[in-house]
Amino acid sequence: MPAYHSSIKDFQQLTGNMAILPIKSQYKGPAPLLSPTIAEMDIIDESLSFFKANVFFRSYEVKSETDRVVIYITLYITECLKKLQKCQSKDQGMSEMYSLALYRFDIPGEAGFPLNSVYAKPSSTGEADVMRQYLEQLRKETGRRVCEKVFSTDDGKPSKWWLCFARKKFMEKSLLAPGQ
Repeated sequence: MPAYHSSIKDFQQLTGNMAILPIKSQYKGPAPLLSPTIAEMDIIDESLSFFKANVFFRSYEVKSETDRVVIYITLYITECLKKLQKCQSKDQGMSEMYSLALYRFDIPGEAGFPLNSVYAKPSSTGEADVMRQYLEQLRKETGRRVCEKVFSTDDGKPSKWWLCFARKKFMEKSLLAPGQ
């Protein structure tokens, strides 16, 4: 079974070699905002729907600039699940997700970024700022949606069906350094 790839092919802007795609979000940033009422999936919806299948792959063939966004979001979902394992309520989870999104993170080209071979380094400090803002916007919205999925149970407790994936490492990589 091959890994799932993004079906989104239409985008207007790049940062490095990663597509800046419209997302359904309440958070402002470089990504154009989509109305939350439209039926089509955005890149975060796609990544969440592919997550449980893709997380088992040790390698992932990049077929387009949108696949790089899928890779980043998939790795970030794993980090979210690790944090949510320790949360007892949705409110606590939302707080943890927001803190994780704002926590200092490396971007392509920096020494701590785990996939520098897959992502292009920003060509200027301006492009690096746009990339950092875009990734932060993706992190905030992804964290919010992951928390919604994990705490969507009737009893308000975290879903073990989601949390069991916290130990999986997509492509044998992690966005956070060991011990964080």
